Amino acid sequence: MAEVRPQGALSKMLNAAWVRPFLFLVFVVIAWDLAIRLFRIPAYQIPAPADVVAVLRTDWPELLRQSWPTTYATICGFLLSALFGIPVAMLIAGSKTVESYVYPLLVFSQSVPKIAIAPLFVVWFGFGIIPKVISAFLLGFFPVVVSAVQGFKSVDPDMVDLARAMQGSRFQVFLAVNLPHALPAIFSGLKVSVTLAVVGAVVGEFVGSNSGIGYVMQRSIGTFDLPTMFAALVILALLGVVLFWIVDRIERLVIPWHVSQREDVIFAS
Repeated sequence: MAEVRPQGALSKMLNAAWVRPFLFLVFVVIAWDLAIRLFRIPAYQIPAPADVVAVLRTDWPELLRQSWPTTYATICGFLLSALFGIPVAMLIAGSKTVESYVYPLLVFSQSVPKIAIAPLFVVWFGFGIIPKVISAFLLGFFPVVVSAVQGFKSVDPDMVDLARAMQGSRFQVFLAVNLPHALPAIFSGLKVSVTLAVVGAVVGEFVGSNSGIGYVMQRSIGTFDLPTMFAALVILALLGVVLFWIVDRIERLVIPWHVSQREDVIFAS
């Protein structure tokens, strides 16, 4: 038994949620460094991982300071996406008339590149935080609406009829049946939305800004400072992962029955 316990502990550690992505990331970094050495890729095309780490270590205070405007714009845009997206989805799922008028326009709006209309926001609202928030909102809005509509439409009609037969009001039926059934799909859309909101905030900073990670990337591209640009990409990736993790934690608190069942399936497999 003394020989089995270390193996069980090691297996448990390797099956942890964060270990496998970390090991794969280490593999990617090693492959990146080997590819640069084997193919002799010049530094002005792809920087070495050591150079990127050196920039992260030396310029970390500046990168952290520049990440706050991007984080603020991302969170504001994401919250607006959830605040407006879920009620719009409720209207679309609850009314065929609203769906026939609104849903096709939402799909059509996604064919317009956001980076093409982002300069208009700068013209209308200036170089402040508002254009970045709007860009983040526009990219994060559609996934919330689509996922929420799917969730509300997939509610079992028999459950709704049973709740109404028990003299439940429309609001009570919505809280007891419709909303809990749609929450897993809503959170799936929120997870996609929060990552796209990061992209939207950076797009707004690309178009016109004097602060933020997008501004750092644009400045580093202009000076061919690729290690700084890659370091900024690392910051953006970390920001997206942290925000995704926060939404996932909220999901576990709000609908633990759904998350626990999904984990049982994963561990059983």
